[in-house]
Amino acid sequence: MLRIISLNLNGIRSAVRKGLAPWMKRSNADILCLQELKAQEKDIDDDTRNISSYHSYFHCAQRPGYSGVGIYSKREPDDVIEGLGIDDIDAEGRYIEARFNNLSVISVYVPSGSSSEERLAIKFRFMERFIEPLQQLMDSGREVVICGDWNTAHKEIDLKNWKSNKKNSGFMPEEREWIDGILNNLRYVDVFRTLNSRPDQYTWWSNRGQAW
Repeated sequence: MLRIISLNLNGIRSAVRKGLAPWMKRSNADILCLQELKAQEKDIDDDTRNISSYHSYFHCAQRPGYSGVGIYSKREPDDVIEGLGIDDIDAEGRYIEARFNNLSVISVYVPSGSSSEERLAIKFRFMERFIEPLQQLMDSGREVVICGDWNTAHKEIDLKNWKSNKKNSGFMPEEREWIDGILNNLRYVDVFRTLNSRPDQYTWWSNRGQAW
């Protein structure tokens, strides 16, 4: 069985200092998809690139200490695609895809829109333009696994305080409808909710909002 784990690091250098390498060995993932590297290529040292028996691939943002996605894989991919071919999105390090035979494993980091109206507009623009690549992947006939930080809670069950967040980015109707379209129109599957329909299954609390 193929074991894939997705992890928002909040900084790969910090994660390495806090024990990412031994955790990876214990988790025994075949593929690990990362988001929020918060590092550039020059900042990622050889020890971080060569953890255990993994091959590593990173798509970093041009802006230092910001965004970025990566993939660790025990098996060397046939091909790795960094970015979507859309300049402003790729400048923020939002997408990386590893291909193994007919399987594509993707790590994506959707922009957050919570910090300002400008960032919300950037998120909506990303959402609009991400649909075509998702459709192309589905039409390609490949098996596709998309991991990542979508910066959106889809349903009320996916958010602790959903009533007070209906007008906040991350749970706005437009964002939730976008997820609806990916699942209903493009025929992707929310694997977690297919396997686990229980409430109170949260993996993130707002540091900015001191939700913890």
